[in-house]
Amino acid sequence: QVQLVESGGALVRPGGSLTLSCVASGFPFRDYAMSWVRQAPGKGREFVAGISFDGNDVSYQTSAKGRFTISRDNAKNTLFLRMNSLNTDDTAVYYCAKYQAVKRWVQKPISNEYAHWGQGTQVTVSS
Repeated sequence: QVQLVESGGALVRPGGSLTLSCVASGFPFRDYAMSWVRQAPGKGREFVAGISFDGNDVSYQTSAKGRFTISRDNAKNTLFLRMNSLNTDDTAVYYCAKYQAVKRWVQKPISNEYAHWGQGTQVTVSS
């Protein structure tokens, strides 16, 4: 079955950096676009960054542009999110999410684009 396992979350000081990873299994990773989505305490899930199945297209939430970089290694079935210049507003549980449709890609996906989610990894930005 489909499995998405995130890691890399941690407690970090404002201005710090983290790299999140998501290892995928149970499906042909190279055929599906992927996203990072986060949920802050008391808030709904929000799109952070997305990448097309082949890695040629990426998109970001406005607050993530210039600070976060999404990438993927299709040979290793792994999705990444490099986060720089973190601030307290970035505190959230970060989830990787797999699109439902093969080779589909949209710039601003909404939740019903996704068929599967990981369990999440906690990122806390605090001094």
